[in-house]
Amino acid sequence: MSQPQTTAVAPVKAAPRRVAPQAASSPHGEREARAKQRDAYFDNAKYLAIVLVAIGHAWEPLRDDSRVVSALYNFVYAFHMPAFIVISGYFSRSFDASPGRIRRLVTGVAVPYVVFETAYTLFTRWTDQVPDRPISLLDPLYLTWFLAALFVWRLTTPLWQRVRWPLPIALTVAALATLSPSIGNDLDLQRVLQFLPYFVLGLCLRPEHFRLVRRWRVRLLALPVLGCAVAVSYWAEPRMTGAWFYHRDSAQELGASAWFGPVMTLAVFGFSMVLVACFLSWVPGRRLWFTALGAGTLYGYLLHGFVAQGSKYWGWYSPDWIHRPLGAVVVALAAGAVVTLLCTPPVRRAFRCVVEPDMGWAFRREPRKRPVPAQTREPGTRAGSRALS
Repeated sequence: MSQPQTTAVAPVKAAPRRVAPQAASSPHGEREARAKQRDAYFDNAKYLAIVLVAIGHAWEPLRDDSRVVSALYNFVYAFHMPAFIVISGYFSRSFDASPGRIRRLVTGVAVPYVVFETAYTLFTRWTDQVPDRPISLLDPLYLTWFLAALFVWRLTTPLWQRVRWPLPIALTVAALATLSPSIGNDLDLQRVLQFLPYFVLGLCLRPEHFRLVRRWRVRLLALPVLGCAVAVSYWAEPRMTGAWFYHRDSAQELGASAWFGPVMTLAVFGFSMVLVACFLSWVPGRRLWFTALGAGTLYGYLLHGFVAQGSKYWGWYSPDWIHRPLGAVVVALAAGAVVTLLCTPPVRRAFRCVVEPDMGWAFRREPRKRPVPAQTREPGTRAGSRALS
């Protein structure tokens, strides 16, 4: 069947929109430009993951009162931090140890670690009634371990990008870590090593992998898989410890034989990654009311711990109804609301000086780089591109 003939019309090119140089170079203009480049899917994923982190911390005092809450707690812990770490690894692919990347690593990870490690130590001296608790930057307290781990993982990124089998090597390192109860608490090294495969996997992922898990077939399959995982968690709750998902102890410290550590490393990694894939398959890809909050998940992560720690001291878990099913639901909703508030722009502006300090005075001025000729650029890249945080 022949196609109808049409008259060719020359396209009319719109005049390019000029941007004032001072607006493009201003910090506000740079933040707006980065905001427009952000991928809504990953911001949504980070926001939903940080909500699950907050809910997990809020459910911890209720675990002894309900098998259901304890099972849901273990279920959430099986994939919420793995998902967060996989995404962190994915956005660390561009780390090349250049001066600019090192500066961002120091100001965005190392400095917040020092600030919040000190702040949590002083705060828990009061809430835990331990006035002589020492301030130790080598022994991460509470949730600051993630910053210490992220600092180490990103420093080793160039190594993982150059070895031939990064994920099998990372899994071997994690499995060997479970054999050694002598690994001390310095920088929470046991966690750093056991969570390492999730970060390395994120380094290996590409955009097409995320598109794969977002297919409708995968989404439909994810629903029964998640249901079975909850049922397995409920069955296993009185039969085995959920501490395997915390990745902070060796096999012997968990009361198991040494050989059981490598076996559980592979089993937990496989189980967690299936749940991470199910979680990512249902993350919406369009912009929603909480999408912009995904850029502030580090604020929510670092700040919600003060509420979680203080809630026990302030007696928020004292009423009997809190320890009933309705109480668990209310606690989860409250935790989600609190961490959502902590990710909002006003809170980020108030705490940017300690979470994302500029610290230009502490670094030498970088020499201006010449633009890379188009012929020598790697296909599909842009000169000066930056990974979204």
